[in-house]
Amino acid sequence: MTPEARPVTTPAGARRAALLTPGAGLYSARVAWRHSLRFRLALTYSALSAALLMLITLGVVSLLLSRMEQQFVDRLNDRADTLAEAFTNLGGGFGQSATGPSAYTLVVDPDGQVIAASPALREFQNSPYPFGTLSRVPVQGTTVRAVKRKAGDFGTLWVGLPEDDLIAARQSALSALLLALVTAPLILLLTGWWVGRRALAGLENAANLADRLDPAVSLAPLPLPAREDEVQRLLVAINSLLGRIEAQQAREKQLLGQIVHELGAPLTVLKASLSRAEARLGDPEVARAALVADELTFTTQDLMQLARGQLELKLAWHYIPAGTLRDRLDRLVPGTTFTGDWGTGILCDPDRLTQALRNLLANGRRHAGADGTVTLDLRDTPEQLCFRVRDSGPGLPPELGEQIFEPFVSGAGSSGLGLSVARQIARMHGGDLSGTNHPDGGALFTLTLPGAALGDDGDDLDDADVLDEPPLTPVGGTGI
Repeated sequence: MTPEARPVTTPAGARRAALLTPGAGLYSARVAWRHSLRFRLALTYSALSAALLMLITLGVVSLLLSRMEQQFVDRLNDRADTLAEAFTNLGGGFGQSATGPSAYTLVVDPDGQVIAASPALREFQNSPYPFGTLSRVPVQGTTVRAVKRKAGDFGTLWVGLPEDDLIAARQSALSALLLALVTAPLILLLTGWWVGRRALAGLENAANLADRLDPAVSLAPLPLPAREDEVQRLLVAINSLLGRIEAQQAREKQLLGQIVHELGAPLTVLKASLSRAEARLGDPEVARAALVADELTFTTQDLMQLARGQLELKLAWHYIPAGTLRDRLDRLVPGTTFTGDWGTGILCDPDRLTQALRNLLANGRRHAGADGTVTLDLRDTPEQLCFRVRDSGPGLPPELGEQIFEPFVSGAGSSGLGLSVARQIARMHGGDLSGTNHPDGGALFTLTLPGAALGDDGDDLDDADVLDEPPLTPVGGTGI
């Protein structure tokens, strides 16, 4: 491929690439937590719940404090009214009404002198009234709130109650409110995360199933949950989409198969006629036409391979000498240099493996040109067979990467199916195909197959046949 090559993508290829892209789907288990729907729901729920809880708590605390304040004021006024009544009605008994550990009372005459005081305020007796117009005064380290009442002919009655309990209750309420402001959002967030995890478990499972879908392997419908909810509706929609994709793929395969079938018979006749004409006339133009017909034949084979896919293809396993495979490839792609160990045996489908290696060699010849070199090297180890195809062309464009193995991606005017089909065949055999640039220049493709040592009794072959010559299946027949 030339450095200027760019992938050619069809609409169908784009749809398939989107479906096969790793991580495509509704949700990925590897997605960052900040992008998680579960986290966003938990955060939203926590924020709203925390705000609502704070408003309710603030209202309750405010109401509680106001009720406590009102109760304190009512108790203070009731005590003052009772003592004032006692002074007005001398039979009520000042001493009895004013006694008790929380009794703070003063009697101030019209001249401003304290003429009577409760035990806690005895220090102010027979002295000028000390508190002026203050309603809250400190007494022996305690804050006292006071009110005044008329005490009959005695003057003015000053009555106070300590606010320590009220202040302590207010501080406790404010501390509880502050603690709630700090801990409630965290607790709500954790609770929301847990609830969201359980509530969205079905959606996550559905997303994981949908993310593993591979239209090239299976389009089986996703299992539906028993509960009829939004998750079930989503899965029903996905299954409906899968059905439409499968129907569309079936129509595309049927159409492609019909096209290949219609091309196969004329191409077979054309190849045979050109071969006879070349043998009889020796005309180089006829020879070039025969090569073009051969190229079209392999293109139809690639199209049929693409149409049927891996599910519908069955490998016909045979154990063949590697030299037989080399001779066939030498006839198909003249000018190839073969190196390595070709004295071994290969357990494979000969037609498929020939098709894959021929695609790699033809691709190398196309880019190396008539004066370039194409080398096929075979290395045999107990673990695997390794075919290495190297050409002297410009190499692979680095911007394409793995896209060179996608269908219809080509930068040299070809169909763009050869490398895709070659990798598919390699993987059907349990191996793989990779491509890179050789350090000394040119492209290097490596096709590996699992090793298959042939025992003395042939027990290692199972159901495979031992052939000296690989079968040749015509285009449009049952084999391609």
